[in-house]
Amino acid sequence: MVLKTFRWAFLVTAAGLAAGALYGGWAALGIVAILAVLEVSLSFDNAVINAGILKRMSAFWQTIFLTVGVLIAVFGMRLVFPVLIVAITAKIGPVQAVTLAINDKDRYQQLVTDAHPAIAAFGGIFLLMIFLNFIFEEREITWQTWLERPLARLGKVETLSVCIALIVLVVAATTVATHAHQHGGGHADKAQTVLTAGVAGLITYLVVAGLSGFFENRIEEVEEEAEEAEEKAREKARERHGGGNGAVAALTGKAAFFTFLYLEVIDASFSFDGVIGAFAITNDIVLMALGLGIGAMYVRSLTVYLVRQGTLDDFVFLEHGAHYAIGALAVILLVTIQYQISELVTGLVGVVLIGWSFWSSVRRNARIARETERERAVDGTG
Repeated sequence: MVLKTFRWAFLVTAAGLAAGALYGGWAALGIVAILAVLEVSLSFDNAVINAGILKRMSAFWQTIFLTVGVLIAVFGMRLVFPVLIVAITAKIGPVQAVTLAINDKDRYQQLVTDAHPAIAAFGGIFLLMIFLNFIFEEREITWQTWLERPLARLGKVETLSVCIALIVLVVAATTVATHAHQHGGGHADKAQTVLTAGVAGLITYLVVAGLSGFFENRIEEVEEEAEEAEEKAREKARERHGGGNGAVAALTGKAAFFTFLYLEVIDASFSFDGVIGAFAITNDIVLMALGLGIGAMYVRSLTVYLVRQGTLDDFVFLEHGAHYAIGALAVILLVTIQYQISELVTGLVGVVLIGWSFWSSVRRNARIARETERERAVDGTG
């Protein structure tokens, strides 16, 4: 199962490391490997979130996510995105930006660093909306019950998450954005830039979420049809074998397509910190694309592995931990408008929260197993 799911990731790793070695020798190979590890560590929570959405999609769309989605992730976010940043901020054409990135790497890095306030505001507000809408939703199973139950009650207030996100954006624009970090250690007032980028991030989230909601009725229709088909299949299975279980209804058609787009936008938002963090290691866009591309492939393979193994169902708090990590990452991104925070810290925050939620899930499963065993023992003696 592991080899089958990760085979493309292994092949891309071998090809990427070989390309890095041919491009710049052993030093370049090492940089590519470091960037790959950085991307995986920063994006593990991304894989958990993706799995929660992807598990509702058919095997065909899961394959599309691993193929077409990888092309979008690698060439869109890991290569084209940094170039577009330079083109927009420097007011030059994309071709000129590529030439600048290859021939004048220091200038390229300077422009990207100076664009960080806008990137952080856009990505931070987008991710904050994901976290807020999760934490304000009422759910049967809670992880940090002392926090989630009261917030779920508050979540009944309409547009509360939007109001909080706008308040956070205004606070960021009037505090950290007035002394935004720039290349070379300097600072500049980027309040207007942060406000504009943050609102753009909020609008992007609402548009994408709205498109997803627009097809919610279609999704429900698909699930109802699938449930009817499953019931018929179960009846036939019971007739033939005396039992049987149906598969979970999978999204197809337009519903699956827009869900796929939603996954890509989420992935793009998660990629912001990886792309910016990569500039702390190298300003060579070739090595950056190779290293982050390898990492992106593992993230996608890990997502599919989580879906097919049913890990989210076995470890119910994983999704909670991932959303808490998203909330932490949103705050970190906004703080980095003024202050520099090590990518190691950013990565560890996500890993710790994911690990904590995993351990909580293990303890919950063990407790349920003990209770079940005691009930069986009581029934046996009774």
